[in-house]
Amino acid sequence: MASIDRRVSTLQGWHALQTLWRGDQRAVLQGLPQTQLAPAWQLLLLGDGSPTRHLQLLTGEPTAVDVIEMEPIADRDDGAPAPIRAIAGPRLRRQVWLRTASGQRLAYATSWWTQQRVDTYLRDRAQPIWANLADLRTELYRDIQGIEYGHSTALSEAFGHSGPFWGRYYLFWHQGQPITLIYEVFSPAIAAYLGPSSPLPQLQ
Repeated sequence: MASIDRRVSTLQGWHALQTLWRGDQRAVLQGLPQTQLAPAWQLLLLGDGSPTRHLQLLTGEPTAVDVIEMEPIADRDDGAPAPIRAIAGPRLRRQVWLRTASGQRLAYATSWWTQQRVDTYLRDRAQPIWANLADLRTELYRDIQGIEYGHSTALSEAFGHSGPFWGRYYLFWHQGQPITLIYEVFSPAIAAYLGPSSPLPQLQ
């Protein structure tokens, strides 16, 4: 059931939202009321397609990746969402900006990988995850675990837009095994392509 979550996510080297509202898997499966999140944004956030591919189709430009970090974090949970426990340690954390080829930042993403397996799936670490997996013809299941709405001072500065922001997190599965946990936050700049995301969420 969708619920209020007023915890403040502390930054532990990555940009977690300070959540005003969170929806769990039931909210993801059922979809949100259209008064809370516009249908076009639900397709982006709750659908199982590739965000890098979606951004490319929306903007008409290739989606480029700026890699911020590839950092070993040993066996730490790293302040990540609970599904991090499905990713065996020692782990590696990867942070990126997703932007248009002309330079507009549209999303931020952090992903956590089993360190000894990351090179199997990210052969070209400068490319989007989707591009790497497409090159490998890897069959995947995107298992969306939750959706969030909240603030981040760092992301406000990076996107050039004030929050709150919509984000989500999900597991990628391949051959019955989870291979990575991904946490994504989208810039309000996407409204130029999708229209407004919503009236303010209903937090009751």
